[in-house]
Amino acid sequence: MIHQLLEWLDHRTGVKDLLHEALFERIPGGARWRYVWGSALVFTFSLQMITGIFLLTAYSGSTQTAWESVYYIQEQMTLGWLVRGIHHFAAQAMTVLLAFHLIQIIVDGAYKAPREVNFWLGLILMQIVLGLGLTGYLLPWDQKGYYATQVSTKIMSATPLVGPALQIIAQGGNEYGHATISRFLAMHVVILPALLVAFLGLHIYVFRRHGIHAKTPYKAADASFWPDQVLKDAVAALGVLAVVMGFAYFKGAELNPPADPADAFEAARPEWYFLFLFRFLKFEAVEHLGLAFGAIHFPGFLFAVLAAAPIIARYKWGHKFNVAFLWLVIGGASLLTVMAIVEDGRNDDHQMALKEAERDSHRVRELAQSDTMIPVEGAVSLLRKDAFTQGPKLFAKHCASCHRYDGHNGRGRLLRINDPEDPRSKTDPTNANRIAAHPEATDLADFGSRTWMKSILLDYSNHLGALKNAQWFKDDLQAKTDGKDVAFVNPTDSEMASAVNDEYAKLFSKPENAEDLNAVIEFLVAQRNRSEADKIDAKLVARGKEILDGGKLKDGATITQCSNCHDKIGGKFEVADSGNGYPDLAGYGSKEWLTAFLKNPGGEQFYGKKNRMPAYGDKLRPDELDLLVRWMTGDFYPTHVEEYASRKGELPKAK
Repeated sequence: MIHQLLEWLDHRTGVKDLLHEALFERIPGGARWRYVWGSALVFTFSLQMITGIFLLTAYSGSTQTAWESVYYIQEQMTLGWLVRGIHHFAAQAMTVLLAFHLIQIIVDGAYKAPREVNFWLGLILMQIVLGLGLTGYLLPWDQKGYYATQVSTKIMSATPLVGPALQIIAQGGNEYGHATISRFLAMHVVILPALLVAFLGLHIYVFRRHGIHAKTPYKAADASFWPDQVLKDAVAALGVLAVVMGFAYFKGAELNPPADPADAFEAARPEWYFLFLFRFLKFEAVEHLGLAFGAIHFPGFLFAVLAAAPIIARYKWGHKFNVAFLWLVIGGASLLTVMAIVEDGRNDDHQMALKEAERDSHRVRELAQSDTMIPVEGAVSLLRKDAFTQGPKLFAKHCASCHRYDGHNGRGRLLRINDPEDPRSKTDPTNANRIAAHPEATDLADFGSRTWMKSILLDYSNHLGALKNAQWFKDDLQAKTDGKDVAFVNPTDSEMASAVNDEYAKLFSKPENAEDLNAVIEFLVAQRNRSEADKIDAKLVARGKEILDGGKLKDGATITQCSNCHDKIGGKFEVADSGNGYPDLAGYGSKEWLTAFLKNPGGEQFYGKKNRMPAYGDKLRPDELDLLVRWMTGDFYPTHVEEYASRKGELPKAK
């Protein structure tokens, strides 16, 4: 029955002759491992097609659904993470295989006559594969793909004459949006794959016409494609699959935070196989010559020389030149890639940007898995409304010029300035050494905590010592020295500094008063009105209030009452127009207190005339102020994302 069916099929289609033609091709010099790259490329492309179809069944291409659908594939769909991982790493494997295949073709001379056309078809296929990588990069609509693709389209716009028009066509307008995703999706899943299949068919046809080119003299007897070369090709294909599966399982395809045009992504880089061009464009000489030269003209010249290889090979010296040129280009590209990776590894700001992207990626997953899930307006709104995410960014923008947060700017980065001891700071500031800047105000990482309160009570001068680095402090101190009447907060010469040095530090350092110190701290911490988070001890709070109202310590001594300076101590914070220029201790550290303080730190219920901090009531929108305050007070959806590592140890010592 089966034999009859095969005979019927062969009579109608000639399948036996087709299989014989395909499988029993003569291989001069026998099967070799160096011939596997073409078959491995076809296998990898097939793998891409299969996984791509599965991904497409769950993908939704729009600015509000692209990232969300990829998130669904990655986190919810059965084995979706594996399918996406295979697709992601197989795309990168194709680039590596292309390079190996090109090297083998050039070194073996398989591009020479009569195989010129097939070589040129291969170069076209290489461009299509790279185009598939570029168009697929944007489809997750995450920060990395969004901003990296913007760089690509900007390069496209540098094309002479037609560049701006090409950019608008590719983007679907002047801005990135729904049309951009639609066009990139069409190119990635329809146009480019169709072109690749068409040119691949031509490539294989022309290849079959002229057969395999092997170096002479042959090192073995002639063999046929089946089974000798097929076995080697199959082993190579399985090797590629094993590597791709390994990366997919152990590393996985990354998914950055959803694209947000309003939030610049400083960690954006092209995929590793385009890093050489990224680094080349950063050379000062190339920048001077312009984007068109670095991204279009020079690479175009190199590609033209490569495309001319069959013609150059007609000369006696031609083949050696082509081999040397190829190795020179590959060596240069490899060197530039290594330079880019090493420089990024040494770039603290870039590493912190990567860390932030990783944190935001984990955070948006947490929020997406919360009870609210992903809203209709898209996942990007989850981060925009998240105090844990936005608070550090607002702090870095508005507060970090003076304050630090655990030694950094809130986003894990050091604030750097040119080293004043480097002579280039004046002559060539762009190339001067960069050092960590002195903070000019108190570190706010522990604001309102027990550690914060203890530092104020026992080490006030050092607690506010960073103020001495500020220029305003130096100016005011000089003015006061000159006999002028200047009101300002002085860590070493103020009522609080005297109270701490003369009383608090001495009395509370006694072992018998240790419990009383804890009681006063507990009372002050309780003002934050976060008893659940702080696990407040009510008995200690009552004892602390008693001490601050004039009660005796365990050793029988009393301390100067806070009410001598501070207008309100304990109770609920209320915004008031009056005060005596010392911060209210009612609700100290609470959301209400901090919001009012940031709006008007110079109000009389805060620092009055002594204040040098700008008011943020007009600098921040109400929603921004709320996000900043909720972050500083820990009022956000619970997270397992780790805080940035402390960088206090990297700050310079105050002079």
